[in-house]
Amino acid sequence: MEASGLTLKLLLVGDSAVGKSSLLLRFTDGSFEPCLKPTIGVDFKVKKMVVDGHAVQLAIWDTAGQERFRTLAPSYYRGAQGVVLVYDVTRKDTFTGLESWLNELEMYTNKSNTVKMLVGNKTDKPDREVERREGLQFARKRSLLFIETSAKTEDGVQHAFEELVIKIMQTPGLWDKSTKKQGFQLMQSSQQEKSLCSAYCPLS
Repeated sequence: MEASGLTLKLLLVGDSAVGKSSLLLRFTDGSFEPCLKPTIGVDFKVKKMVVDGHAVQLAIWDTAGQERFRTLAPSYYRGAQGVVLVYDVTRKDTFTGLESWLNELEMYTNKSNTVKMLVGNKTDKPDREVERREGLQFARKRSLLFIETSAKTEDGVQHAFEELVIKIMQTPGLWDKSTKKQGFQLMQSSQQEKSLCSAYCPLS
């Protein structure tokens, strides 16, 4: 089955310095820079991967967390199939600020079924302020996927993007008509569901 024509738009959002750019760099380039400068406006990378037997091209937008860039948000959100909402597990304020980001997503995303994943980043650091159960409870309450990651050690990074893409592919309303015509099929087996549930908080 030919599946090379599927391109998905993903967004990385969250407060400044939570590690959005580091997650993107780790996922797309396999590298980590401890002293990345703050993103100005938006960064953009493309990553090809095979998920569930389908070749998928991901167009990933890394948005600036600073308040002065928030007015640019509407154009970023338009047409996004997946959103990664990132907070820093060592900074409680980045966790408590998640509500405002979710409100912004609801306001600007034009797809009501856009798949959202909550990511607690920087788990390699010892001075944790947000426990895993807090993130899990927040995600369950708001029907978000959930996973914890470390861009520094690579822990959970690949898995986070894979699970997000799988969930998008299980939501056919997120695909445009031209994509559907290429013969994509949803792969939903009980075995797959069991394997995913151990790693993150599913929507169901």
